[in-house]
Parts: sequence; structure tokens; C-alpha cells
Amino acid sequence: MNAIPVLNLFSQPHCSGFDPKDWEILAQHWYPVARIEDVSIEPQQVQLLDVKMALYKTQSGAIQLVRDICPHRGVPLTKGWVDGEEIVCPYHGLHYNTDGKCTKIPAQPELTNISDRFKLTKFPVVLKYGLVWTSLFSRDEREGNFPDLDTWDHPEHQSILPPYVDIGGSSGRQLEGFIDVAHFAFVHNSSFADSENQAVPKYSTVRTDYGLHTEYVSSVSNYPHGLQHLAPEGFLWKRIFDVYPPFSAILKVEFPNDGVLKILNACCPVSHNKTRLFVPLTRNFDTTGDLQAVYDFNAQIFAEDQEMVESQKPEELPLDVSMEAHFEADRSSTTYRRILAEWGLSKRYII
Repeated sequence: MNAIPVLNLFSQPHCSGFDPKDWEILAQHWYPVARIEDVSIEPQQVQLLDVKMALYKTQSGAIQLVRDICPHRGVPLTKGWVDGEEIVCPYHGLHYNTDGKCTKIPAQPELTNISDRFKLTKFPVVLKYGLVWTSLFSRDEREGNFPDLDTWDHPEHQSILPPYVDIGGSSGRQLEGFIDVAHFAFVHNSSFADSENQAVPKYSTVRTDYGLHTEYVSSVSNYPHGLQHLAPEGFLWKRIFDVYPPFSAILKVEFPNDGVLKILNACCPVSHNKTRLFVPLTRNFDTTGDLQAVYDFNAQIFAEDQEMVESQKPEELPLDVSMEAHFEADRSSTTYRRILAEWGLSKRYII
């Protein structure tokens, strides 16, 4: 029997809150679903665009990602276990190899030519920046608009991967908040910003082949409040944002003494109003410093943003720029919205 094409084995889940057309567009792109260090031989469930997947590592260390459902009777494979290089369904003991092919049906041990109707839906795996990336529809990583965190493996830069953050809000809203520079004084005044330093100097935003590029210079320090004394008097902070639609962006912050901090904001759109955020970062200063302090500072900043994102209405990012009011400092976010709209995503973006 001919193999069933993998893309015909599932479509948008019936319970999904995404507009069907939007789901089809977003399913073509690549997203992180887990940290590599969190993958083990114990199958775990991850979710992308409302599609539930089983993520696991075989005995040899190969990372596998398949739809979390046994094609025999629909039981989640994450309730099963790994046996050598195969995953085993807990209901009837069917074995599946790393190609997704069923190799064993214990109830019929003499059966050797097992139908491809039992074949699992496999998803591609790309390992970048300490994360497991995948796509529902794309099978060629060269087609992916992956962010370029070029300092991740650089010997002079320390690579840090804090725990992920689960946000009860849309990935579009979260990403737009990450590239917003006008909220510092109001949302982040407890972590690094100055509540009295509210003005946003004019900045430039240009479109690129990967998305958009913004350069912003201001006197707002990036040091935590307890370390503000390290900033030289009169030092101007340059922040460079590179946005890789649909839901990734890199912030480069230029510190004193040629210090460079890079933060990758990489969203996994779990659902239309749920986001799992991964934040790999690198720095070429304080490389022997306390990692827990980095984790704590990172968690504080994203918790401050999270409160805003989870309360926004509409929940999804309105791509029709006339739906919300804008001022000059919003030029990055309005450019980002226009790019998504040009892709064909809903003007109200899924609402």
C-alpha cells in the first residue's frame, strides 16, 4: 500500500480558535516548542497552533516529534514509553520507529508487512539556540525565517537559556510588546527604566528581506536598578531590534565598554490566545556572573510585560492599523502589523 502523505493526516483542529486561513498561513512557518535540555526518553506533550505533539528522545539520543495520537485507536502517545529507538502506544503496545512506521502489533506477532495506515505523523526537528524548532507544514529548514542569533556559539559570548514563560495572550501581542520602546517608563520602572524618563527620541525603522530593522538610541539605562551606577554619566544606550515574522525578534543592546547583550524573543503560538515564550540570550560581559540573577531579572521583566499582554483587548493583534490609535513611537509595531497583513492574515488577526 502506498504511504499516506503526512500533510493529509491532519488539518486544523476543530477546537482551534484560529481563523482557518490564518492557521494555514501560520502552519507554514517554524517555531520553537521546547528547550533541548528538557527533552528526555519520557514522552512529553507540546502544542503548536492547537496541534498536540509528542516530544521525546530515543535511547541513542535522537530527538523525535510526532503527532500525539496513535492512528490505531487515538490514544495519546505521551501516555506510552520509549523502548530503545521506538515509541510504544500504551493501549495495544504498537511500536513505532523513528520514521514513524509501525514495526510491531503485539496482538498479531506474525504480521511483518504492516500497513502505512498505521504510520505516525512526523514533524521535522531543527536544533538552534538551545531550542527544538519545528513546522507543521514545511519540511525544508532552508525555507524557515529563523532569527539570526549569531553570538550564540561565539567563544567570546556567554550563551544563557532561561526557563520558558507561559503567557495567556496572543503571540502577536507579545512580540509587538517586545519591540515597543514607549512602555519602558510605565511598565518597567521597577526593573530598569526611569518613570520620569518618558520621552521617546525619534528612531528609524526599515523593512528588510527577513522582516524589519529598528535602531533606537536613548538615555534609558539597561542595567537593573541595583547596578545603575555602572553606567557612565551621559552614556547613550543603543537598542537594535531585528524582527523575524511571524513571532520572533532579536534585541541587541550596546553596553558601556563595548559590551553587547542580545536577547532572542521567540514565541511558540500554542493557541490563538496562548503563547510559550523562549528567551535565549548572550552577552560578552560579566560572563562569570550569577546565572540565577540573570534568570530572576529576565523573569521580572517578562512578568511585567505579561500583565499587559494578558489584559489587552482584542486579544489578537489587529492588523488593520485603523482599528487602534497610534503615535510616532509606534512605527516599529505598525510596520510589523503591515507585514503580517500583507501575508494574507486576517485584518482583525483571528478575532
